[in-house]
Amino acid sequence: MAGTRTTATSGRRAVRSSGTKAARTIDDLLADFGTTMPRRAAPAAEPPADRLFPKAVKARGTRKVGLGWAATLPPLAGYQMTSEQTPVLWPLISGDGLPPWGAEMGYDVLSGGKFYCDPMGWVLDDTIPVTNPNIFIFGKPGRGKSAMVKAFMLRMIRYGYRSLVLGDVKDEYEDIARFLRVEPFRIGPGLPGRINPLDFGPLGLDWQTQTREEQHRRATVTFNRWLFLIRGLVGSQGVAFTPTEERVINKVLRHLTGWTAGSSRLAPVTIPKVWAALDAPSGELVADCRYSSRQDFFDGTRQLRDALGALCEGSLQGMFDTESTFHPDWREPIQTLSLRSLHDTGNNVAVGIALMCLNSWGQGMREVAAAGDRRIVLRDEAWLQTRLSLEAVMALDANLRLSRTEGDIQVVTYHKPSDPLSAGDQGSQAAQIAKDLLNLSDVRILMGQDEAVAAELGALLGLSDLQQGVVTGWAMQEKGRALWMVGDQRYKVQTLLTPLEKRLTWTNDAIDVA
Repeated sequence: MAGTRTTATSGRRAVRSSGTKAARTIDDLLADFGTTMPRRAAPAAEPPADRLFPKAVKARGTRKVGLGWAATLPPLAGYQMTSEQTPVLWPLISGDGLPPWGAEMGYDVLSGGKFYCDPMGWVLDDTIPVTNPNIFIFGKPGRGKSAMVKAFMLRMIRYGYRSLVLGDVKDEYEDIARFLRVEPFRIGPGLPGRINPLDFGPLGLDWQTQTREEQHRRATVTFNRWLFLIRGLVGSQGVAFTPTEERVINKVLRHLTGWTAGSSRLAPVTIPKVWAALDAPSGELVADCRYSSRQDFFDGTRQLRDALGALCEGSLQGMFDTESTFHPDWREPIQTLSLRSLHDTGNNVAVGIALMCLNSWGQGMREVAAAGDRRIVLRDEAWLQTRLSLEAVMALDANLRLSRTEGDIQVVTYHKPSDPLSAGDQGSQAAQIAKDLLNLSDVRILMGQDEAVAAELGALLGLSDLQQGVVTGWAMQEKGRALWMVGDQRYKVQTLLTPLEKRLTWTNDAIDVA
């Protein structure tokens, strides 16, 4: 009937005045299942801009539990600042991480993100404060130093990098070499392996086909490398290497190779040949060295001859005195030269001299590396070399300075930052140059250290008290933890190893009794 009112009773649907049924709402549907739709509370009204305290409060406050005399909280102060100013007020908030390319080493503890390492890529990126790809690693034994290096080598293979271990003192890299199907090369007393540190290397290839200008360039590079090595070898025996000795050695090398006579093909040279030429000099050599007689030559070069003779007849006899028997295949992912047999004799001086010879040989092998031939060159236990003499420190210094030019990533390992300073007496030239070695690397990895080296870390590397605490506290609690110094940026990094890498990096066989 027209004109009827709409009524709503429990259990019956509403009927409009026209007689048609009303549409059901969501609330009706939910009510059928015994529930209701939650409603969002209406937002509180904003106080007027000119009234920060809209509610008046009596002088005695409001008599209610929890209110007291401050019934209304004061407004919070707001600040505006740049991203450079923010770390001053919130120093523990992590900033932007490094770009996600290169070897994935683990994770950044502060940011929680992955941490990647690519020193050569950092050099090419102007936004990262790194100017050279060298890496210095410091860590107490047992903190995971070698495991980190091995993981870095393995993970950089996919980016085209191959590794060269110049002196595996403790055979820590043999397992990884054999895993990559490369047999390590062994050098030591009684072993057949030989390395000639005075090898021409690639610069001696196709010598006859080169122009005279190119031959002069190659000869200059080769003779300078040899001179650096012999300077270091002689200095390791406590013999001063003056300009007189330098002139004599230069003349001897040029006579032995045939360069002085203008030979079209240079003859190979070894350290015993240099010693023999000094012990039995030709009349031409005596005259070129500006000595009045053979006896005068003998008197003036006695200490030089004795120093080289000690290397040929001493603990290094049979290792560096003949032509090289090691001819590496540079297409392999890794090449490692073992010095374990020599290290087991306990003669650290001999090991340091051997490392110096291998470094010189390795530099010669890389002097004409093709573009794109990327190499990670590991110089393990470098303190054994830098302790020898000023000349030995200078030789390592020269190798590190060439890393950017040669395109190699030089990795140098030490136990603690003071190891380079053991090169000589405090304040000496050797100690100063060794200290400056730290400035040849923009990437420094500080693994766990004892509290005794905390002040030393701060003085040498400019660490704050908080950063020293990271190295001597947090990094000592678990293997693989380190403070990474990438230019002026700092990162707390936990290195992570895969199960396979853990097997390849295990170095505690000698003390594992399980």
